[in-house]
Amino acid sequence: MLHYKAQQLIRDPSVDQIIRIALEEDFGNHGDVTARITPEDCRANAVIVAREDGIVSGILIAKEVFRRVDGSLKFSPNVDDGDRLKKGDVIASVSGWARSILAGERLALNFLQRLSGIATLTMRFVDLCEGTSAEILDTRKTTPGWRVLSKYAVACGGGTNHRMGLYDQVLIKDNHLALMGGEVGVQEAVKLAREKAPKGTLVEIEVTTLEGALSATDAQADIVLLDNMGVEGLTKTVQAVEEKCKKDGLKKPALEASGGINLDTVANVAKTGVDRISVGALTHSARAMDIALDMDVIPQD
Repeated sequence: MLHYKAQQLIRDPSVDQIIRIALEEDFGNHGDVTARITPEDCRANAVIVAREDGIVSGILIAKEVFRRVDGSLKFSPNVDDGDRLKKGDVIASVSGWARSILAGERLALNFLQRLSGIATLTMRFVDLCEGTSAEILDTRKTTPGWRVLSKYAVACGGGTNHRMGLYDQVLIKDNHLALMGGEVGVQEAVKLAREKAPKGTLVEIEVTTLEGALSATDAQADIVLLDNMGVEGLTKTVQAVEEKCKKDGLKKPALEASGGINLDTVANVAKTGVDRISVGALTHSARAMDIALDMDVIPQD
């Protein structure tokens, strides 16, 4: 069962808009002109099949695509979003008018392949962090308009969603600090964020040095983003922050690692003791999962 936040994402109003725009883009003013070569009375059964192992995401979207193409089509899922698939597993079956199945095929597969690809890559990162306390998080590096769906796919893969946009969490980055004199302005930046943002908004700040992390801890930032520190630097910083909090009676901020972390390095990063690891590649570089739709004609009586 997916976390309730993931279930909320898939019900977001923007999902309806994404599907509508995709259908308009594909159908234009004349619909599927190629499917017209198929006899109007031809009916078919189709199965959507995984051509490789992975995590499925986007079943509800595919179902909605076929429903909007033709409400008489019967779409029957065999698995749920977030389930692990083996090569050859049948994800869902579709039956009804052949023209309608052909019309919805590519669009439904586009959603399934892209979202399942994100979920599958996320799962690989999550699996490599097993046995540590580190969570895998996404970023705002998403295809414009696909923010909600991309983050939903991350959740299907076992990842955690970072902020949705600029509106729901403060994240003070290097360019913000550059306007305040660099990391010497960490404490002032956190103070201003507390004053300017809506009450209760989480405040996160990016630093690149141990000294910056300690300053952010003093300022009681909720999250300290440790950017491009490397395993050795992360280990030292995690230890120093924990020692400072214990000594000074401070609440320990969540420590987040970022910066070019990949499948080869994530396990060692997780072992440094960070609480969070953010990976932009989850949504900007995931390869589409190989998923296909196979059709058989239903013989006429």
